[in-house]
Amino acid sequence: MSGFFGELIGTMILIILGDGVCAGVNLTKSYAKQSGWIVITFGWGLAVAIGAYAVGQFSGAHLNPALTLALAAIGEFPWQQVLPYLAGQMIGAFLGACIVYLHYLPHWRATQDPAVKLGIFCTGPAIRQNWANLLSEIIGTFILVIAILAIGANDLAKGLNPLIVGFLIIAIGMSLGGTTGYAINPARDLGPRIAHALLPIAGKGGSNWRYAWIPILGPILGGVFGALSYQTFFLGHATIYFWVFSALLLAVILAAFISDEHLKSISTQQTIAQSLEK
Repeated sequence: MSGFFGELIGTMILIILGDGVCAGVNLTKSYAKQSGWIVITFGWGLAVAIGAYAVGQFSGAHLNPALTLALAAIGEFPWQQVLPYLAGQMIGAFLGACIVYLHYLPHWRATQDPAVKLGIFCTGPAIRQNWANLLSEIIGTFILVIAILAIGANDLAKGLNPLIVGFLIIAIGMSLGGTTGYAINPARDLGPRIAHALLPIAGKGGSNWRYAWIPILGPILGGVFGALSYQTFFLGHATIYFWVFSALLLAVILAAFISDEHLKSISTQQTIAQSLEK
């Protein structure tokens, strides 16, 4: 099996089980309804582990564009294979979301809230604040990549790594996932969001494309920064790229903060103007 098909199948399994647990916990008349956040985090952790076990021997089981780009950034993965891997991950995520839609087909019409349906496919913030949401995704993926590299550097029992990474996903979800739903994976969010936009889901509402850039950009920035940080501080291989990327990361977060403050100022001025007109 090629790396492309390995990533496609592994990411498809990841989304079937990951979006599947979200559907089971949230859709009306599901036996698993209201099982809670702990069930969701365990479901996603096991989804990552099973996806990795399925295709690890064929592609290395990245299953995440942020991880693929992070490994390429530190020379641990060839750049010429990046695009096939990203394509496989995106297609797999889209197909996985379509399968979840079919599996829960009678439940979409029985569920009234469009936001609940969207949340099964992709992430959204608990409190909408772009710079803070972006920072949450950066931090979550930073921890993910550093921890994956650290796990790989340890001598563990053969075949245990995917399970440990699954527990890592659970830990990130429980500790850091409450702010944005912890995408920490651009394909995990974008592929199912496209599926949500295209599928004939009864009463689905919009796909919240205004937010979609955050779970794409945040994980990529956090993942690459995590890999460069691991290379710099854990391995002692400091390069100019770490410092350049650090400055870029700071500039992006600052720009998002300034943009948020500007929009808040405009909104306040509009509210005052409307009050004066009354």
